[in-house]
Amino acid sequence: MRTAARVADIAPFHVMEVQTAARALEAAGRPVVHMEIGEPDFPTPAPVIAAAQRAIAAGDIYYTSALGLPELRRAIAAHYADHYGVAVAPERIVVTAGSSAALLLVMALLVDRDERILLADPGYPCNRHFVRVLEGAPIGIPVGPESAYQLTAALVDRYWTPATRGVLIASPSNPTGTVVARDEMRRIAATVAARGGELIVDEIYLSLTYGERPRSVLDYAADAFVVSSFSKYFSMTGWRLGWLVAPERHVRDLEKLAQNLYISPAAPSQRAALACFEPAALAILEERRRAFQARRDYLVPALRELGFGVPVMPMGGFFVYADCSAFAADSVQFCRDALAGCGVAFTPGIDFGQHRAAQHVRFAYTIGQAKLEDGVARLAQWLRR
Repeated sequence: MRTAARVADIAPFHVMEVQTAARALEAAGRPVVHMEIGEPDFPTPAPVIAAAQRAIAAGDIYYTSALGLPELRRAIAAHYADHYGVAVAPERIVVTAGSSAALLLVMALLVDRDERILLADPGYPCNRHFVRVLEGAPIGIPVGPESAYQLTAALVDRYWTPATRGVLIASPSNPTGTVVARDEMRRIAATVAARGGELIVDEIYLSLTYGERPRSVLDYAADAFVVSSFSKYFSMTGWRLGWLVAPERHVRDLEKLAQNLYISPAAPSQRAALACFEPAALAILEERRRAFQARRDYLVPALRELGFGVPVMPMGGFFVYADCSAFAADSVQFCRDALAGCGVAFTPGIDFGQHRAAQHVRFAYTIGQAKLEDGVARLAQWLRR
């Protein structure tokens, strides 16, 4: 049977293959330290679960507006004011079925066949796949430690062509955990605006920023499209809920797309998410953010001491993107060997692009401190052998 040509261009998630192999080892009785999956190990906060239980018990579980519950859109707008110091009208907020749906909506809105979207390489793989699914052309721009693995205004200018529609930036980034410096983001926004393009910023990990106050791009680029999520900071991965902040002139078209693609976000998830912004939940979430920072502060020096290259300290999220070329020339095989040799699971760089992918791996510090220390000790012993 013939399938659409786009299917061949959509790569599998290698991280899931690593996880499958790790689970098989566990099933055979081998203990495994899981540092492969980018999912918080913390459960959904109790106030959020309680809110969902109340909503389900009340029976008020029907389709909502495709844009989301009005009260949740207002709560998200208030969150921007309280935490980022940015005034965002609730009318600009589109609640989505996960941040993946938000990215898909933006690409469906903006990208025509063969139009280009510029992205950093390495970067989150689904971003380029969303562009391809909409018959656009994702252009991965090689980046390294000299720019903190992020795009710069100079790179955007160099790679821009008449077919370029816009730029997609993740800050903090998956897999590197790095951020675009404020002044550089201003220059990128100005460059994109001067070219008549669109700026899309993935701020999924913005609230998991360490060492400085998180700043949204909306602080100085009001017309940017901003994608965010309840999965990471709010620990609601399985609830599949996110949001998009869009220029108000585009909201009606985004609503039409959402109506046709998935009708509406899940009602129980939305009613649960309202509790995320209550003081009790925020106190829990901030304590967890500090725990993630402590894990980062342990893991980065530990990996460097083992011989991995980590030239830029991650400033957000829960990932470390490490150069493994001191140990192997093929990161895919290196990950397989490490899993088999010492029971530590982490992700090969091939998941995140092509630029020096064979020389890099990603570690996720989404496990407790004791497990991190166990994983480092296992790696140390195995590497010595």
